[in-house]
Amino acid sequence: MSENVASIDQRRALRKRANFTAVVTDVISGQTIGHLGNLSATGMLLISTHPPRSEAIYQVSLALPGLGSHPQSIEVGIQEQWHEAAASPGQVWSGYRIVAMDEADAALLDAWLEQPDRG
Repeated sequence: MSENVASIDQRRALRKRANFTAVVTDVISGQTIGHLGNLSATGMLLISTHPPRSEAIYQVSLALPGLGSHPQSIEVGIQEQWHEAAASPGQVWSGYRIVAMDEADAALLDAWLEQPDRG
């Protein structure tokens, strides 16, 4: 399978492991779709109990700690890129590309990504 340069560049974005519990919620349904595994400026890894629909687009929210006295919630549009069974029974790992985010949320995400890991 060949990959184009854009998809290769997206995978090279700095990924920051979530060393906290971050629930990722579907804004439309209000349902939890997973827990954050890692996050970058261009995508995220989610750990969930059910596989997502292939190439599905979701509007999700999640809270990022360490950006003030309280965690700051951001809202992003994501599209499923891949998913597979995790090593732990009953878990699915899914990779998503960020397809939409407003400027304020992008600034919060950038600030969070620039913080050193504390963990």
